[in-house]
Amino acid sequence: MFSDRMRKLAYGSGLLGLYHRLRNQRTLTVVMFHRVLEISDPRWHSCDPEYTLEVGLFECCLAFFRRHYNIVSVDDVIAARRGARALPPRALLITFDDGWSDNVDFALPRLRAASMPGLLFVVADVIGRRLPFYQERLVGGWRLGRIIAGKLLAATGSAQLLRGNTLVDLRLAIAVLEKLDDNARERVLSAFADETDDGLSHMVASEDLRTLELGGIAIGLHGKTHTPMTRASDLDAELGGARGIVAEHLESTKPPVTMSFPHGSYDPAIVQCACEAGYELVFTSDPTLNLLESRPGWLLGRVGFEQSDIVDRHGAFRADKLALLLFCKPQRVLATDSTD
Repeated sequence: MFSDRMRKLAYGSGLLGLYHRLRNQRTLTVVMFHRVLEISDPRWHSCDPEYTLEVGLFECCLAFFRRHYNIVSVDDVIAARRGARALPPRALLITFDDGWSDNVDFALPRLRAASMPGLLFVVADVIGRRLPFYQERLVGGWRLGRIIAGKLLAATGSAQLLRGNTLVDLRLAIAVLEKLDDNARERVLSAFADETDDGLSHMVASEDLRTLELGGIAIGLHGKTHTPMTRASDLDAELGGARGIVAEHLESTKPPVTMSFPHGSYDPAIVQCACEAGYELVFTSDPTLNLLESRPGWLLGRVGFEQSDIVDRHGAFRADKLALLLFCKPQRVLATDSTD
């Protein structure tokens, strides 16, 4: 829509900000992060760049949010949902997915310094686990030069050939691996076990969740195993069962009342199951701004972005890019009630 020069001019002149203030007055924007790391951290060398933000850029994002939004907590959203109080104009909620230990190390201190709350959706089975999900382990092994995309693809039994060994090629191989049944996938992964272990600890422990809670980061659920819920063999375990597991690790010991769908995967039947499991708010990965009517909807969209989306070719933060990415997203009401 915009050339680079036009985008800079629109943001620098204040026109894009004015557009946002008028257009998005009655919306709730929910932003979605995953990992936040310093380049000097050993985990940086094996992390998935698609889901990782350098800590300085994260600070720039927080400053941008402060300038253009009113930051709210999930308790504020729940209170508005219950009709206790209204959300402020241009409300924004900060969320994180999965349960990465770097959220404690790097995201939490920056949020506390900015006096901003947040919400972490944790996968129940990763609590206290050292290694990340198999997709991230494979990306890590590839980034460390230990895995070749073509060899991984061949191990799946696929006759497809890859032209190179780029990250795109690796993701194609991982997509094939994801379609295998659990036993076949584990056989493939076991052959690459040494290549995918970087020796580092990536996921949160129980004490990390309590630290996050005390620091103003609420805890929600992101499934039990991180399996896409449309493929889950035991949906009750992924939804209701996982609530009890996570509650055992929390300071409050109360089961989470919010959740997000792993991989953004859901359908109407899964939404109904989430309702029956007792969640007050359910978050998708649908990239929409949540239009507020009399109160926030029960099913909410979220906007995510990669580091490459918000920087120039030298890696410097570009506020105009983030503004265009967030301000112009479609406005929707995904579901006003859990019965919709």
